[in-house]
Amino acid sequence: MNSKTVLVTGATGYKGTVLVPKLLNKGYRVIALDTQWFGNFLPSHSNLTVIKGDVRDTHSFDLDNVDAIIHLASIANDPCGDLNPKLTWEVSALATMQLADKAKRHGIKQFIYASSGSVYGIKDEEHVTEDLSLEPISEYNKTKMVAERVLLSYADDMAVQIVRPATVCGLSPRMRLDVSVNMLTMQALKNKKITVFGGKQVRPNIHIDDITDLYLYMLENPEKTQGVFNAGFENISILDIANRVKSKVDCEIVVTPSNDPRCYRVNSDKLLATGFKPTKTVAHAIDEIAQTYRNGDLVDHPRFHNLQWMQQEIL
Repeated sequence: MNSKTVLVTGATGYKGTVLVPKLLNKGYRVIALDTQWFGNFLPSHSNLTVIKGDVRDTHSFDLDNVDAIIHLASIANDPCGDLNPKLTWEVSALATMQLADKAKRHGIKQFIYASSGSVYGIKDEEHVTEDLSLEPISEYNKTKMVAERVLLSYADDMAVQIVRPATVCGLSPRMRLDVSVNMLTMQALKNKKITVFGGKQVRPNIHIDDITDLYLYMLENPEKTQGVFNAGFENISILDIANRVKSKVDCEIVVTPSNDPRCYRVNSDKLLATGFKPTKTVAHAIDEIAQTYRNGDLVDHPRFHNLQWMQQEIL
């Protein structure tokens, strides 16, 4: 069994709530740091220490005996990032700088960072690879780019592993119903109708099991996964997603005009070349959400919509 201790920031969020049990199952000791703005859905475990704290307050947690950091904490997505730009820069950029500095001082050898596939901005290229220029257009994207640059400056001190994930889809105990696949599936289940704005915008997607498996894979293969890696395996339009939902859930699709120009595609050949293999698809995510909803184990709670919950409860 493993004897390593991993600090996971943002551990009670959408991805963290799926990742932490996987780490515990592998025998890791986990320190889970989160403000718990959206609640705490982590199961209790003898190897799990949960700290209700803010990543901006680096004095509130200890890095003694920590072997690796998986840094997920940020103000997630463009609308939430724009709500309070100062908060977004403090949490998503400044806190990352402070955490990296503290990690170096404590001799931590591995730092895995969740950036975003949206740092590229709007690209016309068919294959958006890691060497293209970054032209972020929102506060959220800009803070991710700055945090990446800072972390890469520590590459001589520790293994810096940066993931640029696509839009994540699929089930988590701390669900998100404001990301494209999950949102459209819930609309179909609840309303028997999906409203698509525009529909031609392409989005890369990754299943939550694959992105959390990737963080584990990076933790266990630092020599193969240093640097920056895209992580997205299905580049499909919003209308395509809606049609995939319709094939699984009886509903109608209504298309209305959109002023959202954001088109993201990502190419993940660099990641695949390391030996990582995804195991799930958008279709799996739709099936799993539909099944859980029909079983009565998933409800459309306001806390599963980041923007709505932050406006209502936090800011």
